[in-house]
Amino acid sequence: MKNKTLFLVEVAIFTALAFLLDILPIGFKLWPQGGSVSFAMIPIFIVAFRWGLKGGLLSGFLWGVLQVATGAFILHPLQGIIEYGLAFTVVGLAGLFAKQVIESIKNKQVKRAFLYMLAGVFLGSAARFGCHFIAGIVFFESAVDGQPTWLYSLIYNLSYMIPSFILSLIVVFFLFYKQPRTLVGKL
Repeated sequence: MKNKTLFLVEVAIFTALAFLLDILPIGFKLWPQGGSVSFAMIPIFIVAFRWGLKGGLLSGFLWGVLQVATGAFILHPLQGIIEYGLAFTVVGLAGLFAKQVIESIKNKQVKRAFLYMLAGVFLGSAARFGCHFIAGIVFFESAVDGQPTWLYSLIYNLSYMIPSFILSLIVVFFLFYKQPRTLVGKL
């Protein structure tokens, strides 16, 4: 029972932190149709590495729900599902590497842990990008003037997802390196 309570509390806290990091003006919100370079995915990655796939997906899903509840830009119900229900949820796919990350940290295998974190952060970021890319092609065709829709969506979404991926990877690894208990609890 204690573990279940801890799981729910951590998911709630890290989800709230992701949401706060997304709405506070500490990122770079330069894109007119949404998307920003922010620290917001970091708490989802931490939950995913601490609690695995279940924790990561749940935290990501709740982050998407909070986005919708506070006024997300939704043109069509399916676009809302893809860009908020699915895109934020799949960030939690990083949890597929939780076991390997935790084992590597416990065995003090820094390079191996970094590679698994890289794989997890890349997978979560790439999956989120894929959702935004597809939604951009399907639902934002009218925003494109004189350029193939797929190319516009690719450039637009990569322009904030690549920096967000790099920023998340650096911070998550730094947290692990300086404070390994952040990711694995008791050592």
